[in-house]
Amino acid sequence: MENNTENLKSQIVTSSLEIKNLIYNIRGKQVMLDSDVAMLYHYETKYINLAVKRNKDRFPENFCFQLTEEEFDFLRLQIATLNGNGRGHHKKYLPFVFTEHGITMLAGLLKNKVAIDISIKIVNSFVEMRKFIANNGQIFERLTNIEYKLLDYDKKFDEVFNQLQHEDNFKQKIFFQGQIWEGYSLIIDIIKTAKEKILVIDNYIDDSILKMLCKKNRNVEVIILTSNRSNISDLDIQKFNREYPTLKLAKTNRFHDRFIVVDNKVIYHCGASLKDLGKKCFAINKIEDMDSLNKLSKVI
Repeated sequence: MENNTENLKSQIVTSSLEIKNLIYNIRGKQVMLDSDVAMLYHYETKYINLAVKRNKDRFPENFCFQLTEEEFDFLRLQIATLNGNGRGHHKKYLPFVFTEHGITMLAGLLKNKVAIDISIKIVNSFVEMRKFIANNGQIFERLTNIEYKLLDYDKKFDEVFNQLQHEDNFKQKIFFQGQIWEGYSLIIDIIKTAKEKILVIDNYIDDSILKMLCKKNRNVEVIILTSNRSNISDLDIQKFNREYPTLKLAKTNRFHDRFIVVDNKVIYHCGASLKDLGKKCFAINKIEDMDSLNKLSKVI
């Protein structure tokens, strides 16, 4: 039953979709994906690639080669553009592709009547494709350039989007009871923005602050100002510094509210102790007033 299904798939491809639709342009060569070749030859992809692996000397790079990540991304864009679907999008490995010569060599190795018959159709399709490309070379070159630009724009968009996700771009946020994770995540994002120094002022901290500070950038110095009522030990600090240096702790009774100062440039006022984020409604405010920062520095 399985063989009949594969035969039917092959007939559908060779009669309606046409083999030409399975040919793509990579590295200036017309190639076919290993999975498409395997489907046409009535083999599983892994057996096709195994045959190549066992006969490496018969498959130089102009016969068969593995795609790079960039080439595979570009190929997926071609597939989506030409076929209107995402076939090949979820492959777990970078696929191999075969040129016309590689497919002819593969058909000889498999010694399968179906493979031989199909290889003749494939070679004819490659010839027709070459003629078509030769007659429409300038159009294809423009389309290729557009596709590469679209791919580049997609990557740039992802970079900007990821940056905005972690960028310190808020003025004020209010968290309600139960929003523990949201508050915790925002403090982590603030900590990650520091390039040189983080100052934490909180009279009631415990070792939960260390779990947040371990997300800081490497070589960022941390100073914690707290009161005698805080629940954090010298041993906690020593253990933290062994892996995430450098953290210093000092005791003071000069502060009532909670603050985080990043790189001596930005102050965040936190309405709740960092150990109590999300237990009750609270707010975090960004203070960009340099005068306030200078006054705070004098108190410290």
